[in-house]
Amino acid sequence: MYSGGGNRLLSFFYRHLFGSCGVNVHFSPINSDFSYEKINIGSDVYIGPYAMFSAIKNISIGNKVIFGPHVTIMAGDHNIKEIGKFIYDVKNKNPEDDLPVKINDDVWVGCNVTILKGVMIGRGAVVAACSLVTKDVPPYAIVGGVPAKVLKFRWNGDVD
Repeated sequence: MYSGGGNRLLSFFYRHLFGSCGVNVHFSPINSDFSYEKINIGSDVYIGPYAMFSAIKNISIGNKVIFGPHVTIMAGDHNIKEIGKFIYDVKNKNPEDDLPVKINDDVWVGCNVTILKGVMIGRGAVVAACSLVTKDVPPYAIVGGVPAKVLKFRWNGDVD
């Protein structure tokens, strides 16, 4: 169950756990799971309830970004290249197993989206609900699907 008042109060105390956190950042610490110290957040950011942001390296979120509920960012993988060992027992990582995720300013990420390691989402982009983002998203693109593909751009013409 979503606890609006409790989340608002706790988010005031939890915000200092992030690597950095701007002003006017709203998130749900009661029903979300974050790798706090590996996440840097700009200002005016809303992260919907039931988010899971996990990183060994870094997740960078710009300003004026909106996440719907149930968004997952997985900035790492397990090492699956060691033959003869159970994946559970493999503790060492390869450099390509963990890569940063960057979400630029003015991005809207819909509900139930999963963003995987090494992805950069360009300024002003929109990610449709239930999408799986495995590759970079150009600025001002609207992407959707599994895997996410560019459906169209928010407008035509040059933008800053």
